Amino acid sequence: MKFQVERDVLAEAVAWTARALPARPALPVLAGMRLQAGEDLTLSSFDYDVSAQASLPVAVEEEGDVLVSGRLLAEITRSLPPRPVEVHTDGARTILTCGSAQFSLLMLPAEDYPALPDMPPAVGTVESDVFAAAVAQVATAAGRDDTLPALTGVRIEIEADTLTLIATDRYRLAVRELRWSPAKPDLSAAVLVPGRALADTARALTAGAEVSIALALPGENGDGMIGFEGGGRRATTRLLGGEFPRYQALLPDQVNATAELPAALLSESVKRVALVAERNTPVRLSFTPGQLLLEAGTGDEAQAAETLEASYEGDDIQIAFNPQYLLDGLTVMDSDTVRISFTAPAKPAVITGKPAADQAPDYRYLLMPIRLGG
Repeated sequence: MKFQVERDVLAEAVAWTARALPARPALPVLAGMRLQAGEDLTLSSFDYDVSAQASLPVAVEEEGDVLVSGRLLAEITRSLPPRPVEVHTDGARTILTCGSAQFSLLMLPAEDYPALPDMPPAVGTVESDVFAAAVAQVATAAGRDDTLPALTGVRIEIEADTLTLIATDRYRLAVRELRWSPAKPDLSAAVLVPGRALADTARALTAGAEVSIALALPGENGDGMIGFEGGGRRATTRLLGGEFPRYQALLPDQVNATAELPAALLSESVKRVALVAERNTPVRLSFTPGQLLLEAGTGDEAQAAETLEASYEGDDIQIAFNPQYLLDGLTVMDSDTVRISFTAPAKPAVITGKPAADQAPDYRYLLMPIRLGG
């Protein structure tokens, strides 16, 4: 095998493919990244749950198929000087040359590497930037506890030309609706996708204008599989099983008070006040007409308070939140103005952007309050 390629092009493709490398490979060959040089160069990685593949145009002088350490290749390509890269094989080694730098990588047995799963049937397309932003908004609320696997996923509901993404860890709930172009106008489905894999994939597929979504429902391919493709890159991941909470019942159908204030200003204030919040202690928000008082710390501990102007309608209310959970919702808001809707101090609050007149918000972030002592 022998080919030449620009350094940045190779580094980006290797970094994308390395995302599917397992941290603790069940088999030594799964730590490898496969390089197949033909008309183009195809890079592949696979851990039996998630696969990643990138294709890029290169100047191929000699076709070939090799398997090398994926993490080592990623570290090398990331550190190369900005010069063309030449890769060729020499016996049991793959030689990578860039300017005056040369690396010799031992090859793993490519014949033992498992075949990547086929891409499921395509079910529609969505704008890549919109999809990446929507996934980022929702994935922040996905659980991290692997003993509750269903809560580590993002539920994707497909109903005609609307995609709804939902995630919850029991303490907050994020819901985002967006438009897409389904392959069939009457398409209806609901699947549960691993949150981390979905977030990594969506973020890395913005090079192309659109992302194609492919889907094999459970029963068609074991646990089912979802695939994403765009900009010369593709990825697949197995779907999660388990029962996802009935999230619709958590969203309040009426509110008793609403507050509106600049999202960036509120985020910065929460960050400042939270500096004195000890682990697992809340930030307190007190709303009165025209203002918000933020407080943290009590008793003999360090304390902080900050007052902001706010548009507020309703009875005075004091409510407390985990500061990091509050910031997670504020920092992914795609609106300059944030709206917080309340029913009662002990009930969840719903954070949204300020929608246009007569329109419902496309993103909702529901946050459970922390009970205040006394």
